[in-house]
Amino acid sequence: MTNFRVKTRITDMLGIEKPIIQAAMGWIARSQLSSAVSNAGGMGIIETSSGELDAIREEILKMRDLTDKPFGVNIAQAFVRDPKILDFIIDQGIRFVTTSAGDPTKYTTQLKEAGLTVFHVVPHLKGALKAVEAGVDGLIVEGGEGGGFKNADDVSSMVLIPQVCEAVNVPIVAAGGIMDGRSMAAAMALGAEGVLMGTRILSAIESPVHQNWKDAIIKADSTDTVFLNRTGPGPALRALRTERSTRIMNEGSANIFSEFQDTQAVYFGGDLEAGIALTGQVAGRIKETKSIQQIFDETMMEFGEVTGRLAALSNLLER
Repeated sequence: MTNFRVKTRITDMLGIEKPIIQAAMGWIARSQLSSAVSNAGGMGIIETSSGELDAIREEILKMRDLTDKPFGVNIAQAFVRDPKILDFIIDQGIRFVTTSAGDPTKYTTQLKEAGLTVFHVVPHLKGALKAVEAGVDGLIVEGGEGGGFKNADDVSSMVLIPQVCEAVNVPIVAAGGIMDGRSMAAAMALGAEGVLMGTRILSAIESPVHQNWKDAIIKADSTDTVFLNRTGPGPALRALRTERSTRIMNEGSANIFSEFQDTQAVYFGGDLEAGIALTGQVAGRIKETKSIQQIFDETMMEFGEVTGRLAALSNLLER
């Protein structure tokens, strides 16, 4: 285990050792995976997008037994069926919440009045400005190459992250295309102070998804994801390329949410044709299943090597 750390506003605000946040993947971001992230020095997140709020309540309680490190909860607003989850999160003493899939003005005031730190996920500059105006403490800025539900007018991380960083003063977490120290260093160079990992963590040993999905990620090229439902109805999304997702890409879907009816078969049964396996383009760079601890330690070591090399290059600049 490496002791290499980097101090940013993100690590200070969240009380974590490494400026790495775990994506809030529906059904997947639960105590087994999220506690491993927190124990490795990052910020584990419990999901709510599955809508299984009774199970989520149990997962939050399990986290207390599995880690003594900070962890947070994501409120995926479009999927919240019971508004009382907000009160439960507050009553459980959660200190950090990410909000997504909805209007940042909906819950930010209530959460902040309860003393929580709130970051909102945004896919474009307009959303970032609205979230800052709503009073969020920070932003997760998500490029279109990331997996999961996306804005139909997607913008790549290379363009979006500096655009938002130039316009706001709150700390930025970069999401989309992040899997190692090299990509973390790139995100920091663009102005971010932390990163969010989804597909890299999805493929980890501690991830509860079926090995078939992990193997598909390891075998994938960067072109082996597809962008679905760009013209609606409903949200767009990026997913692993399969026969089913290719058909949806070519023919469309009358109801994109109906494609998730057999999610358990996909996620935990390993039948990747039974639904949609949300996956980012960075799958093309993932070549091995590793533990969360190994992923994070190697990320921090490589980040130090890359930034050290860049610092040495800067000393060669003619002045």
